[in-house]
Amino acid sequence: MKNHRKILLFGIILLAGLACQAAEQLSSAPTPELNQTTGDSPGNQNSSGAATITPTPFLPSEATIPAVTPTPEVTPAWGGYPGPSVQPAIPIPPPVDPIQQPAGQVNILLLGSDQRPGEGGFRTDTILLLTLNPNQGTVHITSFPRDLYVYIPGWTMQRINTAQQKGGFALTSATFEYNFGTPLDHFVMINFAGFVSTIDSLGGIDVNVPQALSEGDYSVSPGLVHMNGEMALWYVRSRYTTNDFDRTRRQQEVLLAIFRKLISLNGIQRAPELYELYRDNVVTDMAFSDMTPFIGLASQIAQDTSKVQSYYLGPQQVTPYRVPSTGAQVLLPKREAVLEVMRQALNAP
Repeated sequence: MKNHRKILLFGIILLAGLACQAAEQLSSAPTPELNQTTGDSPGNQNSSGAATITPTPFLPSEATIPAVTPTPEVTPAWGGYPGPSVQPAIPIPPPVDPIQQPAGQVNILLLGSDQRPGEGGFRTDTILLLTLNPNQGTVHITSFPRDLYVYIPGWTMQRINTAQQKGGFALTSATFEYNFGTPLDHFVMINFAGFVSTIDSLGGIDVNVPQALSEGDYSVSPGLVHMNGEMALWYVRSRYTTNDFDRTRRQQEVLLAIFRKLISLNGIQRAPELYELYRDNVVTDMAFSDMTPFIGLASQIAQDTSKVQSYYLGPQQVTPYRVPSTGAQVLLPKREAVLEVMRQALNAP
C-alpha cells in the first residue's frame, strides 16, 4: 500500500504534466478584455477553440471534504434525477442525454477550491475537465466558468462552483451528467493550502511573465521572473486590477513553472520523496490501477504536443443573467452551443 501511495504522486505529477503541455501552447495567447456586463470575463474564444486552463498544484487533506448532502427522493419528472429542494426563479431545463464517447476514454475533473485551513465552506472557482484517450493518444482540456448557472440535482439552479461543497464529488458528477451529458470517472481537488511553503521547498520557481502586473506589494515586468512562495501566490491570486480570465492565464504560467522545476530536480524519479513531502495536501479518488493506462499516453504527448487540444465555454456559449432574488450576476448556458463544445471535447462520433 505504501508503494502504491508513492506511485500516486507520480500519477498526480503525470496529470499535471499533461495539463502543462496545453498551458505551454497557450501561454503566448492574448488576454481577453473584461466583460463589463458580468464583471468577471468568461474569456474570448479564438479561432482554434483554445481554452485557458487553471489546474493548481496542491490539494486539501481528505478530512476537509464534506459528506454528501442527502437529496430528495428521485422522481420521474426530472428524468431519474432528484427534483429541486429549493424552487429557483427560472425554469429548470430538462436533463441532457449522455454524450457517446470512444471506448477506453477517461474523464478526470480537476477542481481548484478557495478553501482555507480551519474553514468548512468553499467554492471550486477553477473547474477543468481532463479527457484522456489512450487509444487515440489525445488529451482534451475543457474549462468551465465558475459563474455558470446550472441545475444542481436535488437542490436548485445555482452556480456550478457550489456543487462540490454542497454534496461532494457525487453531486458534482450528477451536475455534469445532468447539464452536459458528461460522465466523470475521477476527480482531483486542489487549493492553496501549503502553496507558499511548497514553492519555497523547491527553491522558488522561474515564471515566464508575458504582461506587466502591479498590485499591492509586488510588481512584475515581462520576462523570466524568479518567484518565492509569497510572490507566486500573489501572482496567481491578484484580481483587483485584472479579471478572472487573466488570473487563469497566470495560474497556467505558475503551474508550468512548477512542472519545469520538478523536471529539473528529477522530480519523476524523486516521486516517493516528494510524495512524503506533499501527501497531506493530496485528495483524489484515483488508485494506482487507475493511473497506469496513462503512462504510455504521457510519453506520446511529450513527443507530440499537437495531441493536446483545449476547449472552454466562453461568451458564445453563455448569456449574462441577473438572479432576481439576489441580484447575483451569473452565466446561463446556451445549451446547444455548450453541447457542441462538449461533443468535440469528448471525441463524440
